[in-house]
Amino acid sequence: MSAFTVATDRTLCEPLPVLGRDVTVPLVTGGEVTYAALDYAASAPALQRVWDDVAAYAPYYGSVHRGAGYLSQLSTDLFENSRRTVAEFLGCRPGDQVVFTRSTTDSLNLLARALPEGCQVFVFETEHHASLLPWRDARVTYLNAPRTPAQAVETLERALADRDPYGPALVCVTGASNVTGELWPVRELAAAAHAHGARIVLDAAQLAPHHPVDIADLDVDWVAFSGHKLYAPFGAGVLAGRADWLSDAEPYLAGGGASRTVARRADGGVDVAWHTTAARHEAGSPNVIGAYAIASACTALKEAGFDALVAREQELIARVREGLARVPGVRVLSLFGDDAPRVGVLSFVVEGWNSSHFAAALSAEYGIGVRDGLFCAHPLVRTLLGSAPQEPGECGAPEAEPGERSLNAIRVSFGAGTPDEHVERFTGAVAELVRDGARWNYRTEDGRCVPDRG
Repeated sequence: MSAFTVATDRTLCEPLPVLGRDVTVPLVTGGEVTYAALDYAASAPALQRVWDDVAAYAPYYGSVHRGAGYLSQLSTDLFENSRRTVAEFLGCRPGDQVVFTRSTTDSLNLLARALPEGCQVFVFETEHHASLLPWRDARVTYLNAPRTPAQAVETLERALADRDPYGPALVCVTGASNVTGELWPVRELAAAAHAHGARIVLDAAQLAPHHPVDIADLDVDWVAFSGHKLYAPFGAGVLAGRADWLSDAEPYLAGGGASRTVARRADGGVDVAWHTTAARHEAGSPNVIGAYAIASACTALKEAGFDALVAREQELIARVREGLARVPGVRVLSLFGDDAPRVGVLSFVVEGWNSSHFAAALSAEYGIGVRDGLFCAHPLVRTLLGSAPQEPGECGAPEAEPGERSLNAIRVSFGAGTPDEHVERFTGAVAELVRDGARWNYRTEDGRCVPDRG
């Protein structure tokens, strides 16, 4: 059983209120329709609670850690209280640090800069580019895509046992795939890493908005996630976990806030004593709005109750999968198999359709926002599609003959703010498009597929 399995035998809750739920968009076929935002995996809409909290604070905005005035003191308290809220949300251990960053990508690049000398990094090819690419200054071992959770653990154990030299090592793994939504065996991977003297960082960008994430329970060393996927799109992220590598590393950015004291030397140089707390890697004026927004989202999700949120999302996943299964020529992509536990992220291909064309038609003719492409996880998507790197065809024509593999995929994703109606409209639109074809002509413009308005 997955470490993240949650009972689903309770009454389903209502979707959480989010901004944009009543926004209408024009259709190329005429009229308007309420927009169905089904691209949560890229950026989730802001929770109404988050927006209200930020708006209430905004008049009191002031500098953080840099002033004696009332607004500065209030803002500093808000920023540090937000840090404590995030630490509680993640189940941080005593001594763990919560560093505010710009995003998951920024968090993992920060950690990459903090690796001790000689550290080896182990990462599966299935990772999002945010966790696949930051380790450029380290010795990296890329692991092939496993086809079962057990195979993932076995692959990692072999790689760690065979490493030479047997020095410091870091494993980077996702909690939930941004392509398939499948949950990874994080607790088991963490146990394997620690058994071989390695540490592990969890990319929770797609996991934290959908499931509780507890650092101590999962026994991971660090967690990284983004506010904009956690219903707090105000330009902030988090790296939370063990303090030692972070305290020993040179500051991620050099500047005010990271420095404790700065003094000129007699020879004309400068001596700097850096902070050893989270401030060491938070140089510059902190994004207090972004930090507070993340804390507000953490509070809102905990108050709503993850059991109820997960139960509702699992019902939506079942409806999407059942709807897609009824459409001829649709293939849902999966690494671990159809029965693998997952969050509300599914990618699929439609036989004979260019993915960009299909996604553009969903938007222009039905008011449904999804994503198409390789989802910043190129090796994984190409593995799932069985295709080599190629350029997609023109959006107005199929990119593959019937029976051939598609070059890209279509992704639908949803979460705590998704109404039932949006899921029903999506599955109905997919079935209608496949059956009847697009009702409008489309063309390629700046690499995008767009309606041809003449």
